[in-house]
Amino acid sequence: MATLSALILYPVKSCAGLSVQQATLSVQGLQHGGIGDREWAVVDAAGNCLTQREYPRMALIQPALASDQLILQAPGVAPLALPLARSDAAPDLTVQVWDDQVPAHDGGAAAAAWLTAVLGGPCRLARCHPLAQRAVSQTWSGGIAATTLLSDGYPLLVTSTASLDDLNQRLQRAGRTALPMNRFRPNLVIDGIEAYEEDYSALFELGEVALKPVKPCPRCPMPSVDQERGEFGPDPLDIMQSYRAKPELEGALCFGMNCLVVAGAGQLVSVGQEIFVTLAF
Repeated sequence: MATLSALILYPVKSCAGLSVQQATLSVQGLQHGGIGDREWAVVDAAGNCLTQREYPRMALIQPALASDQLILQAPGVAPLALPLARSDAAPDLTVQVWDDQVPAHDGGAAAAAWLTAVLGGPCRLARCHPLAQRAVSQTWSGGIAATTLLSDGYPLLVTSTASLDDLNQRLQRAGRTALPMNRFRPNLVIDGIEAYEEDYSALFELGEVALKPVKPCPRCPMPSVDQERGEFGPDPLDIMQSYRAKPELEGALCFGMNCLVVAGAGQLVSVGQEIFVTLAF
């Protein structure tokens, strides 16, 4: 039997995840406690998103929820408290996510100073505008109209424990250390299916919720970032090169599937919940 073994939100794009036992599935991704997945982002002066690709220390920025606040914590500095209530006085700015320009609000001088101290370079905090509608690529969505916030391109990323186990066995046979799932930054982790079965699935059903896998997730060097140390380490992509290249993505090395919510938006899902998997053949 397939079950949901983990739910993770990333309130601030490219910072540490927030594991929860229950979350709401919206068409734009997971929501929990008044926050959305990748609702915030750290940006430079031009509004470009900063990520662990260039700033691995972003992994050390840990989110937590405290009633009406999102708390960010990092080594060597006092926590930063961000109110969840939006201010009409917050200045507008535009966030650049790949080719998309997304309307957002500036997080203010205190957040900018805190992030600059943690990351060692000038940056600001942006929060996605509540009315922002950033469309996913219909090239991969099969014509399904869907939106996301500040993710790289899709509202949900699904992986499986068996896929990670398979990769880790290959790493260990090569004399390498096994990796934790947080290197791949999924939103939902499925237990009880075969390795890479998510690649060949047409639908995941959790009660009234239905998720449609639409695109394999190409991997950049971010899986080489040690999420506990905020430092680059050995990159698993050389091992993945032998078996995870996807011809339909020009040989990109993929792990996990980007998914869309096609039924049950607004429903709660919980860790331990049974998942019915429909294969694509």
